[in-house]
Amino acid sequence: MIALLVAFALGQSSCEASAALLASANERAARFDLRGAMTGLAADLSTCAETSVAYWYLHGLVAAREAYRFGGSPESLEPVNVAIAQLAERSQESAAAEIARVVLQAASSAAQSERDEMGLFLEHALALERQQRSAGLAGAPIVTAHEVAGDLWLQVHRFEDARRAYLEAATQIGTTRRVTLGLARTAARLGDFRASCERYRALISGWAQRGGEPPELIEAQMFLRRAECRATAAQSPR
Repeated sequence: MIALLVAFALGQSSCEASAALLASANERAARFDLRGAMTGLAADLSTCAETSVAYWYLHGLVAAREAYRFGGSPESLEPVNVAIAQLAERSQESAAAEIARVVLQAASSAAQSERDEMGLFLEHALALERQQRSAGLAGAPIVTAHEVAGDLWLQVHRFEDARRAYLEAATQIGTTRRVTLGLARTAARLGDFRASCERYRALISGWAQRGGEPPELIEAQMFLRRAECRATAAQSPR
């Protein structure tokens, strides 16, 4: 009994120490640096389940995006499969792990351009996340399933579906930077340049002026130089 109490106390202490790592990972992810967020979490994989779940989730998301460049070949998807297996081991005790696992299955399907299969996995992941949030609990860590849903539909060039997913994400979790960027991109793909310019302006105006500029911010700055954006800016009331 004493040994169990000691182990529990050590686990609690280690998870408290991991809070700083998770906060840093959230900050990096808010700057669209999922790889950096994942790397930061790698320092504390064995001591806290929450950190481990977040790490393997981000590991899978980064790997799945990379696999898309290679057509979702079996070799390119192997890191994603490893992350899915790691999350499966934790899904009985952690709803966040189960949501993350299903999201990675959707990301794996997206890497192979299997849109119908991807949609089924996303539907399941979003239902799980909505259930969690309705109970006042967190969904997928660092990047919600709702945000990833928009990203994946955008990745496979289903722009109307992407727009709907981002709008639902805005309703469910708020208009995060990732949602704002996604709505800007989908509006541009759909030819709604006024909306795209407005979203890109919102992304820049809400950006803290510190640190380096990620590619996404440079993308916004470049887009706003377009004639369509200059025209809408001139028409805006002062």
